[in-house]
Amino acid sequence: MALTLHWFLPTTGDSRQVVGGGHGSTPGAAGSDRPPSIAYLGQIARSAEQLGFAGALTPTGAWCEDAWLTTAMLTQATERLKYLVAFRPGQLSPTLAAQMAASYQNQSQGRLLLNVVTGGESAEQRAYGDFLDKRGRYARTDEFLDITGRLWRGETVDHHGDHLRVEGARLTRLPDPVPEVYFGGSSPEAERVAARHADVYLTWGEPPPKVKEKIDRIRALAAVHGRSPRFGIRLHTISRDTSAEAWAEAGRLLAGMDPDRIRRTQEALAHSESEGQRRMRELHGGAVDRLEVYPNLWAGVGLVRGGAGTALVGSHREVADRIEEYHRLGIEEFILSGVPHLEEAYRVGEGVLPLLAARGLWRRPDAGGLRG
Repeated sequence: MALTLHWFLPTTGDSRQVVGGGHGSTPGAAGSDRPPSIAYLGQIARSAEQLGFAGALTPTGAWCEDAWLTTAMLTQATERLKYLVAFRPGQLSPTLAAQMAASYQNQSQGRLLLNVVTGGESAEQRAYGDFLDKRGRYARTDEFLDITGRLWRGETVDHHGDHLRVEGARLTRLPDPVPEVYFGGSSPEAERVAARHADVYLTWGEPPPKVKEKIDRIRALAAVHGRSPRFGIRLHTISRDTSAEAWAEAGRLLAGMDPDRIRRTQEALAHSESEGQRRMRELHGGAVDRLEVYPNLWAGVGLVRGGAGTALVGSHREVADRIEEYHRLGIEEFILSGVPHLEEAYRVGEGVLPLLAARGLWRRPDAGGLRG
């Protein structure tokens, strides 16, 4: 069970400080330090590819550049790197989404992965014309993934559901290969959809015992449908030559977080409908004095950022140790990021990845033997 390691493309913008945004919070000014131009994102993508990362995640939302268009441009700047494109089913018809994915896959020579984001915030969904409640959104996602999966298998689809309806839907060109579906969510509704459709179930970086509970639960739910998904985790990193250097950097980031910004972000995130966001907030409770929630797991990022809010902090060896610990639980795929994303890619790529390779846990994708 070899590790697959991905990086992250900051399509909100990048900085030497934590860039916020997501789940009702605002990005703040830091994202304008390094605007998300194709030139800069291309630097990150090319570096990630050269360092040995298999793919790169791009987020979705009103606060960032569109993932489909941005990554389609970036395929021309890279040769091997895959793009994990986040998208929301409520904003596209399933037939159009299946066609777009097929075109992307065929034109990029198989470099598309799909991160299905149902949408955790009703206010943002309404801005895009989606007025379903959270339960309805997950029911629609279930129908959506059933339709797209059948289309990618070459079927002609008639579907009359509670939320979606298509007649005589088919694709003239099938994707080769069919893009894998990455899916996250901590609510019961999300877990049921994941059990039926996810190739990779994603979790945010909770402490290992909580992650183990999720893995066990999803495995049991998926087994009912005769399925065995893989598991992935989304984490930030602060990896340095020594532990002292890493924690000093965490301290610098914390010192750069304006208390008023922390307060406003936490107030916004408190109204999030996302169960995963609630679990992230519970790790620190808005307090700045108890942020190491597990050895080398720091919840400071989540003070000013929605979504994934924890970072692995330590020496390269300590970060590799924590990755190995999650791996022993069943995590096969890691989606990592750092501040700034360009420089941190090199710290992880040159400091952590060789240690994982020496332990027999990871091989460069271009060395053969790795899925993705």
